[in-house]
Amino acid sequence: MKPFVYSGLPYRVVFGVGSLAGLPAELDRLGAKRALLLSTPEQADTVKQVAASLGARAAGVYDRAVMHVPIEVAQEARRLASELGADCCVTVGGGSTTGLGKAIALVSPLPIVAVPTTYAGSEMTTIYGITEGGEKKTGRDARVLPKCAIYDPALTLSLPAAASAASGMNAIAHSVEALYAQDANPIISLMAEEGIRALAASLPRIVSDVKNLEARSEALYGAWLCGVALGSAGMALHHKLCHVLGGSFNLPHAETHSIVLPHAMRYNHDAAPEAMRRVARALGASDAPGAIYDLEARLGIPMRLAEIGMREADLERAARLAAGAPYPNPRKVEYAPLLALLRDAWHGNRPAPASS
Repeated sequence: MKPFVYSGLPYRVVFGVGSLAGLPAELDRLGAKRALLLSTPEQADTVKQVAASLGARAAGVYDRAVMHVPIEVAQEARRLASELGADCCVTVGGGSTTGLGKAIALVSPLPIVAVPTTYAGSEMTTIYGITEGGEKKTGRDARVLPKCAIYDPALTLSLPAAASAASGMNAIAHSVEALYAQDANPIISLMAEEGIRALAASLPRIVSDVKNLEARSEALYGAWLCGVALGSAGMALHHKLCHVLGGSFNLPHAETHSIVLPHAMRYNHDAAPEAMRRVARALGASDAPGAIYDLEARLGIPMRLAEIGMREADLERAARLAAGAPYPNPRKVEYAPLLALLRDAWHGNRPAPASS
């Protein structure tokens, strides 16, 4: 067995249908009396209902979170938190909302209570990202890790089938990279493989019946595990590409992760054979990149970067940006094969079977 280092992150998880009712008790644990509630415009009604349930403990609502956390939005939310005298943030939504809460926590002592309504997993990590001047910059800081995550599967029932599928594949991407990250370890590998299995089993059931609460519960369980994997191990080529495509070209986060994943896996396949074996086992398949591609096709989500707004003329710039500042990766990141990867993703080609 290879040497490894494992450090568990200090977070609290409350999981189960109806667990949102425990939000006041979680605020009590933190000694919080004035919560700023955050959401995207799409979740405005939900976050206002949560605020109403808190009564006077809700200091206010900011419902303008957007993808990739533009610095202007972060600054506006930070100002509001200060003006309201908030002593914590409650994020109700997916990765965009959690990311905004992290942007506030990065420059203040406000703790975060995360209430995920998608399968993003950001609530389990110390990773933050802020976009400024057309470039998304990411980092890790213990201050941004939510103190508690309340996973209530009932809150995901309104997530449309297409959004559920893309969000779930985004979560799977976290676990795939955790399996071959430079700081991978046996505990996280176990969680990553189980997270992939749970999501791969539940997402087709959700697409068939979005109100299937049992499938929603299994998917949220899988997303939690994938979030832990992302938070406890590093990121590699896949995440670098998605950060470039999202931050510099404003592509939708979850769909970008879904489309890029099988191609990034093919790029790394020969350099990370054990990781690929684990993914294949979780999917009940022999070829991991091909099985991921086939799962996505079965779920009916976009398969081509061209479908989600990427211009073919921008592929070369994207490859240069990703190759110029790569994350640690099992295979050397080079411009020419990276451009070929992006072209395959732009066209939506099925990854070729592995040579061995």
